[in-house]
Amino acid sequence: MHKSYQPLKPAANRFLTQRWDQTRYEDHRDKVRKAKPVVDTKGIETPAHIQKNLKKVQLQKERMSIIERDNHLLVSKLSAIAHSNGLVDHRNYYPQYSLNAQKRKEKLLQVTHENQDIYQRIMTQRSDYRRELWEDDWEKVNRRRDDIARYPRGETNRQSQKPIKVVKFSDRSQQSSSGVEEDSGETTEEEDINSTPEHGQHHRL
Repeated sequence: MHKSYQPLKPAANRFLTQRWDQTRYEDHRDKVRKAKPVVDTKGIETPAHIQKNLKKVQLQKERMSIIERDNHLLVSKLSAIAHSNGLVDHRNYYPQYSLNAQKRKEKLLQVTHENQDIYQRIMTQRSDYRRELWEDDWEKVNRRRDDIARYPRGETNRQSQKPIKVVKFSDRSQQSSSGVEEDSGETTEEEDINSTPEHGQHHRL
């Protein structure tokens, strides 16, 4: 009796009441399971191009193709070396050339012509420094100095170029038997202060 279904409300047939209650419960659980929330919190679906990175796949394919091409080249070189007689091909028979050789030649010719033009202008230019004018100016300066000088300038130069006189004095303690003073060989050098007028000083304006 205790294992039989106990309905909440009094019923004539407990077995049928159990079946009906079980059916209503399953319908309720199914409705709860299929119920949709008022606020959608699932978020947006991830786009297909983000789920599968096609660019990455493309780069991997390109990288694999490059690796395969390099491997084929390497295999072909190794097979050529294996079937060869062991000769080393290390000489380059192609000529060396530059892509901008013509441009550099044109630039060099342009610079050469410009330098020639500058050289011609420099050579044809007359110098501003003339020696004749300098000599004429110096002669004028000399004549002006001669005119304003109190004494002739030639005499002053001649006096300043006179040699210094040397006066020798004999030793009086050594005399010969004849009474004539002999030179002992010891001399003193003194400047003749009277050799130039007014002690070598000249008055000028």
